[in-house]
Amino acid sequence: MKILVLGAGLVGGPIAMDLARNGEFEVTSADLSLEALDRLASIAGISTVQANLDNVEVLKPLVEKHDLIISAVPGFMGFRTLERIIECGKNAVDIAFFPEDMFALDSKARQMNVTAICDMGVAPGMSNVLIGYGASKLDSLEKGITYVGGLPVVRTWPFEYKAVFSPIDVIEEYTRPARYIDGGRMVVREALSDPELLNFPGIGTLEAFNSDGLRTLATTVKGDYLIEKTLRYKGHIEKMAVLRDTGFFSKEPILINGAMISPLEFTSRLLFPKWKLQEGEEDLTIMQVITEGLKNGVRHRYTWNLYDRFDKVTGVHSMARTTGYTATMTARLLAKGLYDRKGVSAPEFLGKDESIVKFLFEGLSRRGVVYNEFFEIAG
Repeated sequence: MKILVLGAGLVGGPIAMDLARNGEFEVTSADLSLEALDRLASIAGISTVQANLDNVEVLKPLVEKHDLIISAVPGFMGFRTLERIIECGKNAVDIAFFPEDMFALDSKARQMNVTAICDMGVAPGMSNVLIGYGASKLDSLEKGITYVGGLPVVRTWPFEYKAVFSPIDVIEEYTRPARYIDGGRMVVREALSDPELLNFPGIGTLEAFNSDGLRTLATTVKGDYLIEKTLRYKGHIEKMAVLRDTGFFSKEPILINGAMISPLEFTSRLLFPKWKLQEGEEDLTIMQVITEGLKNGVRHRYTWNLYDRFDKVTGVHSMARTTGYTATMTARLLAKGLYDRKGVSAPEFLGKDESIVKFLFEGLSRRGVVYNEFFEIAG
C-alpha cells in the first residue's frame, strides 16, 4: 500500500518514519520545506517530494498516486486540504485539527465512498477515543474530563514552555473561546479561564485552564459534564493572558511608522524562536482522561493516565510520538480493513468498538506510548 504523508514537520516526519518501518508501506513525505524533507531523505522506505500543498493543482495529482493519505498540515489549511483529498476519492487520517466543522465534509466523503478519520492525535484524538470508550461501558455518562499538556522537561525562563506542535496553533489555545458542556448544556468561556492546580507524580504542580479542545465531543457524546483543560507549568496562564489582553495576539493590522503590521505576526517572530525545541531538547506529554457515570444503578469511574517522554534512542519528541503514532495506528486500522465506516468520523466513533481500542492500545504500547487504566466504584 502506498501512503502519502502531507507535512514533514515535528509530527509529520515521525509519522512517515513509523509507517516506513520494516518496509510495511511505501511512504511518500511531501512538504514545502526542503529542510524538513532533508531529515527524511536518507531513511529507507521514504520518498520525499517538495510541494506547495496548499496549491490544488499540485496536491491532487500527488494524492491520486497513493492509496491512503495522512494530513499533518497546519490547521489553517487543514479543512480545504481534507476536502481535496476526499474529492480524489482517497481514505484519510487527519491531524490538522482545523477549526472548521469536520462533519461539513461528511456528505461529500460518503458520496465519494471515502473513510476520513479526523482529529486522530493525542488530544484531540486518543482523549476522544477514551471518552467514547468510557461512555460505551456505562448506561449513562455523567462526566467526561480531559487534562492534557505537552511540556519541556527543562523549564526555561520566561515562558517555561516550548511548542511541541505548530506554534500558531498553540496561540489558538489562548485566543479561541473555550466550549464545554455543563448540566448538559453548552457553555462558552474565555480561553485561559477557570484555572485549577493539579499535582502529578514525577512532575509536580501544574495549572489547568479552559481551552477549546472538546471539539466534536460537544455534540457526539451525551453527558452532563464534558470538558478539556490544557496543562502548563505554574505561571504560564498569567503570561499568556497579559499578551492576549494587551493585543499581541490580534490578527488585525495596526499602523506603525507608516506600515500596517499584524500584532500576531510580530509576536510570532519574537515568540516562536524562544518556543522552538532545540536538537536533543527533551519534552514530555501528560494526559488524564476521566469518565464517570452509572452502570446498573452504580456509579463507575474509569481513568486513563498517560505519561510519556522524549525518546533518547530515536530522537523523537514525546508530542510527536503520542500524536503521530496514534495517527499511524489509525492508518493501519484502515489498511487492515478494521474500520470502514464511510464518511467523516470523529475519534470517539472508534471508541465505541472495544476491539479497535485494544488495537490502538497494543500498537501504541509497542512504541512505548502506554495508557494505564484504573477502575473504581465511585462514591
